[in-house]
Amino acid sequence: MKNKTTKSLNEIFEVNAELVEEKQPTLRRENFDARTKYDDDITKDYTYARENLYDVIERGTEALDYLLELAKASEHPRAFEVVSTLTKTLVDANKDLLEVQSKVKKLKEEDKQPQNVTNALFVGSTADLQKLIKGDDD
Repeated sequence: MKNKTTKSLNEIFEVNAELVEEKQPTLRRENFDARTKYDDDITKDYTYARENLYDVIERGTEALDYLLELAKASEHPRAFEVVSTLTKTLVDANKDLLEVQSKVKKLKEEDKQPQNVTNALFVGSTADLQKLIKGDDD
């Protein structure tokens, strides 16, 4: 299949070239511990969500430009309503983009903070507590 395609392209463009495959390096997950994998997953998910939101915003902006021209040309109220709805959707997508960033930042901060003990309980008498405070380990 590759040879047929290469031959056809060579004939079309009147060149003599060969198709070269580029191999991508593979990452070996066994070298990472669970913590690193968790951080990688957070980063990968953040990147994926961010790219998707960028794509939605870019396509929506292009559609908005086209719809705005159409609404101006037709002067139909429904066309302007659609433009308004798409504008609100794009504003919400921009807000979602910022929320994703703040949520990832919050996730990473939670992981770095040590666990706090909120209710420490001492079981013993007052004398035992005083000895403990003074440092007497009798």
